[in-house]
Amino acid sequence: MSAAGPLQLFNTASRRKERFAPLDPAGPVNMYVCGVTVYDLSHIGHARVYVAFDTLVRVLTEAGHDVRYVRNFTDIDDKIIRRANESGIPWTELTAKFIQAFHEDMAALNCLPPTLEPKASEHIADIISMIQSIIRNGHAYVVEGDVYFEEDNRAGERVDVDPRKRGAADFALWKAAKPGEPCWDSPWGAGRPGWHIECSAMIQRAFPGKGAIDLHGGGRDLVFPHHENEVAQSLAACDCCGESADGAHSGHAGDDQQLGGSDRHEQPEPAQAPARLARFWVHNGFVNVESEKMSKSLGNFFTIRDVLTDVHPLALRWMLLGTHYRAPLNFTSSALDQASDRLCYAFQTLVDVERELEASGPGSQLPPTQTEPAFVQEVTACLRDDLNTPGALAALSTPLRELNELLTTRRGRRAPNRACALRERYAGVRQALRTLGLDVGGPAATLVAVRELSLARAGLTETDVARAIARRNECRGRRDYAAADAVRSDLAARGIQLLDGPGGETAWRPAPRHSADDWQ
Repeated sequence: MSAAGPLQLFNTASRRKERFAPLDPAGPVNMYVCGVTVYDLSHIGHARVYVAFDTLVRVLTEAGHDVRYVRNFTDIDDKIIRRANESGIPWTELTAKFIQAFHEDMAALNCLPPTLEPKASEHIADIISMIQSIIRNGHAYVVEGDVYFEEDNRAGERVDVDPRKRGAADFALWKAAKPGEPCWDSPWGAGRPGWHIECSAMIQRAFPGKGAIDLHGGGRDLVFPHHENEVAQSLAACDCCGESADGAHSGHAGDDQQLGGSDRHEQPEPAQAPARLARFWVHNGFVNVESEKMSKSLGNFFTIRDVLTDVHPLALRWMLLGTHYRAPLNFTSSALDQASDRLCYAFQTLVDVERELEASGPGSQLPPTQTEPAFVQEVTACLRDDLNTPGALAALSTPLRELNELLTTRRGRRAPNRACALRERYAGVRQALRTLGLDVGGPAATLVAVRELSLARAGLTETDVARAIARRNECRGRRDYAAADAVRSDLAARGIQLLDGPGGETAWRPAPRHSADDWQ
């Protein structure tokens, strides 16, 4: 590890930050993150989950680890069947459509592709085999073609009521086929898997021979019941239901499956998750929209594509990283505008440095010093402290300000070793942005795309802005400053900020809009 120190992660199982190290020092970091159910376009809550875990992959890689990152697709489910029937298309066609859309959204957000992306429908044999093991070990039972996992110590919790079940908290491992539904043959008759079992089976397949994986993640809403049920199933399948993380025996499948941190847990120190499934459990916080729960019924439900119609994807990523991954995120138009403004400021600074160095000739191409800038170490330290992305972004403020001073102020332009200072800070900022997943395609190309989106959002063209600048100059020439200010204010309200240069020329840059509803 560098001077930034070891990676610390908050473990939901222990409810504290712990130093991370792979279970197998010689092997890769084995990481599984629960994926989407592909019946619709992905929303901003999904964006938050996968940007957070993409950042974790980048931080692990930066720390010298190889990462085997597995993220599944739930491609058979009640919602999928219902949506396919409503759309009049086969369920396979529906899921293929939304898997493709998901990939496009993740690529736009610059999320690295996982090592594997298993689909539930492609692992039916693995699921059936695991269910057979659970039945054989006495932790599941068959009723009229359905198979239920027995969870008699949690009766009365929020579960579906089915009089055929032995306990109210028992959940389905296998669902008997209904007329017209997709199904597969099984020892219990035609049917399809329940939701919880698919992840347990795919983890077993993706990481063969592993008693436990290093990291298991997802949204906070998955702690209960999904992840707790995964733990119970996995232990029941290997007939080690009483074994806790420290090797003690509790005597029941359900006693060791509480991960902690979910709303229903009141005890201050919930039991650890069994090491049989994952060493670290990592969960991101919820997303609210304008301080309200995101909901289609409230009219505040936004897909990733809704947001990216007029906002650059890296601006959305910047906004998501601006809140710590475990904290609730309040998605607002103003926060998105501020993120876009910071992105534009950072990339404009980098573009200006590139132009300055290019214009300065060969002497400006001196390599930076071998000493890592202090701000790069600060960024790394923040990210290794439980992915403190807000702190990492804040650490970029100083070098960006210093770059602008070197570019524009008299003192900065006369600074000794100015070219080296420009290159050192430029390289450090680019390195930090890459680790955060915010540097793709180069600053110039990103800045062009941001400007184009700003113009489209404002309903303007470059020619329109040029004409407005000319009109403002005419007003200023005849000392009609009120009219000149009106032109500037009108553009500002539409997200176009005018900048007057020292030589009298006027440029423009994207800026936050005055109306909070313009982007919706």
